[in-house]
Amino acid sequence: MNTPAGPAAPGTPAAPVGPTAPEAPAEQALDHDKLYAARLYAVRVRPYLATALFALRVVPSRRVPTMGVDRHWRMYVSPAFVDRTPMRELAGVWVHEVAHLLRDHHGRGDRVARDLGPADGEAERLRINIAGDFEINDDIYGDGLPRPAGVLHPRMIRMDTGLLMEDYLRAVRIVPRTREMAWLDCGSGADGRARAWELGPEGADGLSPQEREAVVHRVAQGITGLPGTTPAGWQRWAEQVCHPPQPWRELLGAALRAAVSSAGTGEDYTYRRPARRAASLPSVVLPSLRRTPPRVAVVVDTSGSVSDTELGSALLETAALTRALGGRRDLVTVIACDAAAHTARRLCADADIPLVGGGGTDLRAGFARALRLTPRPDALVVFTDGQTPWPETAPSCRTVVGLFPRPPASDEDGEDEDPVPDGPPSWARVVEIG
Repeated sequence: MNTPAGPAAPGTPAAPVGPTAPEAPAEQALDHDKLYAARLYAVRVRPYLATALFALRVVPSRRVPTMGVDRHWRMYVSPAFVDRTPMRELAGVWVHEVAHLLRDHHGRGDRVARDLGPADGEAERLRINIAGDFEINDDIYGDGLPRPAGVLHPRMIRMDTGLLMEDYLRAVRIVPRTREMAWLDCGSGADGRARAWELGPEGADGLSPQEREAVVHRVAQGITGLPGTTPAGWQRWAEQVCHPPQPWRELLGAALRAAVSSAGTGEDYTYRRPARRAASLPSVVLPSLRRTPPRVAVVVDTSGSVSDTELGSALLETAALTRALGGRRDLVTVIACDAAAHTARRLCADADIPLVGGGGTDLRAGFARALRLTPRPDALVVFTDGQTPWPETAPSCRTVVGLFPRPPASDEDGEDEDPVPDGPPSWARVVEIG
């Protein structure tokens, strides 16, 4: 129960009469309607990014200067920036920020920082952010997204469009005006350096690594399914995500190890040691199965279409093949072949392998020469550019082809050119080199 206030005690100042003192200004609220309307507009003009745009988790923050993302797919938004930015330009910022995440600029920035070592710092991360902006800004704007004033573009440093962040990074230098080039502070999602206003890995509303990977692959699959609707930069990115480059050296070693360790390889019967089952047949002498070190024949394509660099790679990989054989170089025989098979040489520590050739290509002669070796090889490795006829039947041993890739031939030069042979047959294990 409230009691009425009595008269003020002597000496107590009277309460002020009239309007009350002004209160502190309330914190500016984020205009969600405008922000999400900008996202819907971005989805309409860039539909191939819809999955990624809707996956971003919005976090209002007065500490972020404009808009930025972290590697956990949170997007930090300044209410003041949303209030003063036109809706269509805001849609461009949505696309800009999600492009940093899709193209893994934070992971690539970390790899660059590891190469820099102790030289890594805030200035270097700023260079990474600027180089990443150059990579994505050349195909973001236009077709419904206006280019804001001051947005970064590769022409600012007199470089071509369509390059990667790492290419632009070699040209970006730290000068007194470098910081002015950072049109947006895009957060750790753009360069890998954590900001004070980010929630970090333990914060709420972030995507798990599995969720992030699923979003990236969903966007890439949508782009490859409709390749004619996206810029060339996004098509190249999607192709790399769906078909990442293979670690060919590891694949080549694994293919050889599988070939020399398969059933029947290096196995033969011998009467020097009786079989374990001989006791069950006392009147019969049974041989035992003995496994010998596998032997490998290497056929190197030395025709005129194979460059000296590729021949050098073939020799390096031939020397590395001995690791799958326990270091036994004497088990590897090298045959140089162009249109004819040349001398077969054992791989020795002190002798060079003469790669004779330079003429046409017919590796069938090399296959035949390898299969006539004594003892016969247990595995066959071929280094070639593939511009050769192939044997009609599979060899009697496992075959691994190290293929130097070639661009597809065009018909612009007329129909008088020799037809390009078919690729390696299905019975060969093919690994593209380079």
